[in-house]
Amino acid sequence: MSRLLPTLRHLSALGAAGLLVAAGLSGCFTERKNEGAQLYQTHCASCHGEQGQGLRRLIPPVAGADYVARHRAELPCLIRKGARGPMVVNGIEYNQIMPGHEDLTDSQITNLLNFVQTNWGNHNPPYTIRETSDLLGRCNGSDGQ
Repeated sequence: MSRLLPTLRHLSALGAAGLLVAAGLSGCFTERKNEGAQLYQTHCASCHGEQGQGLRRLIPPVAGADYVARHRAELPCLIRKGARGPMVVNGIEYNQIMPGHEDLTDSQITNLLNFVQTNWGNHNPPYTIRETSDLLGRCNGSDGQ
């Protein structure tokens, strides 16, 4: 039993370390889970609204927006490069300049898009980082088109 005691202590310490690591990792994943919402609030809400409602006929909504579902392949570039020129959202034409967010990483754009894709009446499939990166690799110009 005396030989077994150090081994049990060692296993107990490993178990405690494992719990600490697991607790730390879950904290990281929790923060990443909410990253899309945080990024939306920081980079998008001032124009598109706290609930994605847009601003009258000046700035298009992202909540319940047909554009979000129909233009999946263009959305990553739209966020990174911005947009100029007319676009039609839910049957209404908008023509304002949307600034790009070159400072956001592929991962951040993925999380931001997934937040928009799954909130406020949008029920679209989530992006993977690989898909977002591939689509971002196709961006041309500075207008997101």
